[in-house]
Amino acid sequence: MTLKSEVFGTVSLPEIKLSSGKTLREARVAYSISGRASADGSNVIVLCHALTGSHHVTGDSVEYLPDAWWSSLVRPGGVLDINKFCVICCNNLCSPYGSSAPSDIEPGTRRVWGMRFPLVTPRDIALSQKLVLDSLGITKIAGVIGGSLGGMIALEWMAQFGDMMSFGVNMAAPLRLYPQAIAFNEVQRRAITSDPDWQSGDYDPHRQPLNGLHNARMLAMITYRSEQSFIKKHMRNMEESSGANEWSGKFDVENYLMHHGESLSKRFDANCYLYLTRAMDLHDVSKGRGDAEAAFDLMRKKHLLTVGINSDILFPSWQVKEVTDAARDVGVRAVYREIQSDVGHDAFLVENDQVGEILSEFLESVDK
Repeated sequence: MTLKSEVFGTVSLPEIKLSSGKTLREARVAYSISGRASADGSNVIVLCHALTGSHHVTGDSVEYLPDAWWSSLVRPGGVLDINKFCVICCNNLCSPYGSSAPSDIEPGTRRVWGMRFPLVTPRDIALSQKLVLDSLGITKIAGVIGGSLGGMIALEWMAQFGDMMSFGVNMAAPLRLYPQAIAFNEVQRRAITSDPDWQSGDYDPHRQPLNGLHNARMLAMITYRSEQSFIKKHMRNMEESSGANEWSGKFDVENYLMHHGESLSKRFDANCYLYLTRAMDLHDVSKGRGDAEAAFDLMRKKHLLTVGINSDILFPSWQVKEVTDAARDVGVRAVYREIQSDVGHDAFLVENDQVGEILSEFLESVDK
């Protein structure tokens, strides 16, 4: 039987004990399932999405969710063939697409959480997703795959639950966030919190700090692309109808950034953006475990693929290679591959042919 689309669901959790020591009560996590899980769960792949993505991975458009982000790979006959694998993707905590987030009403009150929502980390997000699988009766999986923030979550899956999987895949994510990436995130957050409509996080949902979120996304898009990408696509081109010597005149690259800023501000929540960028800042697989190598103890003799991007300025390839080296040091069968592209950080979402070839080669080696 050919399976063509996703099934969506939500799991309610009495509580999630966070790494900060706080407890998130009456939590919920939205998820999608593409494919059919085997009785023992050994064909299940957990897919972890990036910063402003969602659990909508493949299938037809869904009104309240952004476009499916890996439909070319997760499909019947695809690299992640849903006639063979069962792909489960959970919406991250703090995302506005169905999981518990700052944009929700705080339980027991009539107030939106806002900035009273507890901080979360990729470690907490991985735990929330494991609790979803527990509720579905899945105690074993084939592996976990994630890119960017999703890669950080995937690394935390391996560190906490590596004994229940055969492999892990980390694309374009480091062992820990380095200062430059934290700096990029802080400037984005300042753009939001400096917007008068932010109101210390207690804004009316119908009057979001749109200018701040718009500007934050513009900066983010610069880090998601590379200089080569901007030169190739935009160079110094301007609108034909605009005058170069007038303020109304816009370079193509300015319009490109403004388009993406406007697009995100129409579909995302500002406080959620603050929380998710902070979750990235707090990413460090070695924290509380002694060192990064110890984080891979549960993956000994198992398989790990790390994928860097040659033009990535957000998480340069050397940071991704560190993951491979740390894992190898404790006996993980780790391999490093690199996407060759001018696109920059977003290449793991754009270069589907290369990503597909890399994943196919890796999955075949795991099978052997």
